[in-house]
Amino acid sequence: MRHFLTLSDYTKEEILEILDLSKQIKKETKNRVFKDYMPRKTLGMIFEKSSTRTRVSFETGIYQLGGIGLFLSANDIQLGRGEPMSDTSRVISRMVDMVMIRTFEQSKLEEFAKYSKVPVINGLTNEYHPVQLMADYMTIQEANLEEDLVVAYVGDGNNMAHSWLNMAAKLGFELRIATPKGYEVDAQILENALTMAKVSGAKITISNNPKEAITGATVVTTDTWVSMGQEDEKEKRIKDFKGYMVDSDMMKLAHNKAIFLHCLPAYRGYEVSDEVMESSQSLIFEEAENRLHAQKGVMVWLDRKRDSN
Repeated sequence: MRHFLTLSDYTKEEILEILDLSKQIKKETKNRVFKDYMPRKTLGMIFEKSSTRTRVSFETGIYQLGGIGLFLSANDIQLGRGEPMSDTSRVISRMVDMVMIRTFEQSKLEEFAKYSKVPVINGLTNEYHPVQLMADYMTIQEANLEEDLVVAYVGDGNNMAHSWLNMAAKLGFELRIATPKGYEVDAQILENALTMAKVSGAKITISNNPKEAITGATVVTTDTWVSMGQEDEKEKRIKDFKGYMVDSDMMKLAHNKAIFLHCLPAYRGYEVSDEVMESSQSLIFEEAENRLHAQKGVMVWLDRKRDSN
């Protein structure tokens, strides 16, 4: 049985296999063909962090696959009353066929997976957001930018930056990350990515220079400067991130065929300008839709692996 906790757990071939499956299912969906890939299967969706895209995409996705999703906030289950994650896992995984968790520490997700009898999907943790990267790379593929791909990530060294590190290290493309001083990516996650990059041939550079990172890039991406739980740091972060907003002047430095991606929600006028968000280079809403299709691919792939064991 396989879980989907971080991209570093997967080979290049497996990631591309899931993406091929996602694109196949998307094509069927666009043609109004809804195959029961997961008939009568139940997806438990545990939300310790709220979300728009994660809930809608997973709940719609499992329904379109022939199953049903159960929304479980921390207050709906005993986690909210202090039940150990291991006990919650052993109870819920006996009643559902798959679990998606959106939580805080990666360690909580890993503990749940350790005791689970069914596949577990990372819907987001403080450290990683792998399902978002599957949607992002699917969008890159659809834009025909896989060849000579250069991704520039500008902003906070957060879970999105970490997931870009893992994706680049596995697939072997060039990734440039630019963060303000004091907001760099986690040192251990970077070290692990650099180790994997030796195998894939990925070129990974880390700097504090956003213009240098963006120059010539074919994909420019960013994320909010103030993530959930960091609201009390908002004013300081806005000051520290001065010069990191992706605006039209920044985008002019990128390759002439470059696209702009953002995992959303976006705070216009902070990490990205309204002009860039609404430009023809922006594929943010195609990217958001691909959360639905990429996650269907992940669920079907995991379900097949479980059934084959």
